[in-house]
Amino acid sequence: MSKFPNLKKPSHIVATLGGVGNAKYAPGTWGSLVALLCFIFISHQNLNIEFLVVGITIFAVYISEIVSVDLIEKDHKAIVIDELAGMWIAAYPAIHYSSQDERIVFVVLAFILFRIFDITKPFPISYIDRNIKGGLGIVLDDVVAGLIAALLAIGLMNLIFG
Repeated sequence: MSKFPNLKKPSHIVATLGGVGNAKYAPGTWGSLVALLCFIFISHQNLNIEFLVVGITIFAVYISEIVSVDLIEKDHKAIVIDELAGMWIAAYPAIHYSSQDERIVFVVLAFILFRIFDITKPFPISYIDRNIKGGLGIVLDDVVAGLIAALLAIGLMNLIFG
């Protein structure tokens, strides 16, 4: 077991999103920003986004489980693949808005709300964070933060754009 992710291991490289999770300050925020940029790029491709969001979430649980076994701190802050899953869930509704302006506003709101919920961990996120362990626990709190952020962003978009 080690104190920090080992970037010589492929699973650790993936879990830290290529080392982004090793940022000295705010690794979760950097991971979320990288996740959002990836989502924006991928959403402009002719791909099944729903399948990718579900797939990356399942993959994040798998990788987080593998990496957490190697680390002393099981939900190490450098593991940011969970932010990838949560941020993609938060941003997903943006693809259903018709105008570019609405999509931009939505993803900015989703990013801000996701970070607020991921950092402050209100209930039920805090409950999941404390009580569900392993890869599932590492990712599930971000999934719920992403769902809450998405729902709140949709509500705010309805207020802003009618």
